[in-house]
Amino acid sequence: MTIAAQPAGQAGLVSNIENIPFDTDNGIGQTANLGLLVLRTDQTIEDEFRFALPEGVALYEARLHSPVEITPDNLRKMEADIPGTVGLLPDVRFDVIGFGCTSGALVIGEAQVARRVREVMPDVKVTDPVTAALAAFKAMGAKKIALLTPYIATINHSLRDAFTARGLDIPVMGSFNEPDDNLVARITTAAIEKAILDVGSEECDAVFVSCTSLRVARIAERVEAKLGKPVTSSNHAMAWHMLRLGGYDKPIEGLGKLYRTQLSSTIIPTA
Repeated sequence: MTIAAQPAGQAGLVSNIENIPFDTDNGIGQTANLGLLVLRTDQTIEDEFRFALPEGVALYEARLHSPVEITPDNLRKMEADIPGTVGLLPDVRFDVIGFGCTSGALVIGEAQVARRVREVMPDVKVTDPVTAALAAFKAMGAKKIALLTPYIATINHSLRDAFTARGLDIPVMGSFNEPDDNLVARITTAAIEKAILDVGSEECDAVFVSCTSLRVARIAERVEAKLGKPVTSSNHAMAWHMLRLGGYDKPIEGLGKLYRTQLSSTIIPTA
């Protein structure tokens, strides 16, 4: 009897079943596929989105080049890299793309961010933290907003001006005044909670914590209970807005009032 030698690398192989039949579905994103442009320096946004998003909603991220120091000039430089970063996302049908930088959306302009994204994905819905915050406030009926940020004064006042130009009243502001994004990501939730309670006076209807590096999603419900009014943030509002734009309309418990609120109307990014 002649025993044929096993091909190299297959010694001991008892069975090799090829061309097994299979079925396909819509993958992880049974309900929606969300794409997120994340700053290179951001250490927070992905964790907060995964905490907030329900099963059946897929999240895919691509990193956008960004400097550590947050200044208006540095933020403007990110615009040129938006289309290329969108192109790094996987080849799935995206329902919504989110641009993960509040101050960058403000400086570049929400409409310009959307235009740059659509250079690669022409028909996709686009949002950013500023657009999402406006949609959140409208949905909750909040018009007088306390603003908490980590930014330097120039960006703080630009953000306040942008919100007031869009019909909101910002009677209270507070800032950690820290331009280093790596340090901002390490500001404790205890410090953020205390600051929210400090700025969330009776002068406002709600509190908005601006900056995707600040950790708010896990404490939003608890702080709301202490404050007695809605609390949201850049990540918290944008995850909610992307869910609603993507067609997910169910309430989600444990994330504060906003996640039990429907989108009242479509907010279009403006110049």
